[in-house]
Amino acid sequence: QPVESGGGLVQPGGSLRLSCAASGFTLTYYAIGWFRQAPGKEREGVSCISGVTGSTYYADSVKGRFTISRDTAKNTVYLQMNSLKPEDTGIYYCATRSGRSCSSGVDRWGQGTQVTVSS
Repeated sequence: QPVESGGGLVQPGGSLRLSCAASGFTLTYYAIGWFRQAPGKEREGVSCISGVTGSTYYADSVKGRFTISRDTAKNTVYLQMNSLKPEDTGIYYCATRSGRSCSSGVDRWGQGTQVTVSS
């Protein structure tokens, strides 16, 4: 199961880096996605990095502000979030997909980490 960390409270315009670490399996071979759920809203996909090739995908709402990356030595995927806005507030989840493609179904969910953007 993936484990997220790095959430917290940040002012608008600030930055946070979320981490998704795995044990018992190698993240490199699977697509890894970041999702978020704001209060009263459905969970939505934010970003994904495909297995092996490392192709990246972003929701329109975060393009140019968020960057997903992978450190194979640490078996960890990161989500660097810059220029944060109040609407980025929510619980952020890391999820492993069942295959290399970001269109594969979600296989495992992390427990989530809270991100709050507020002045």
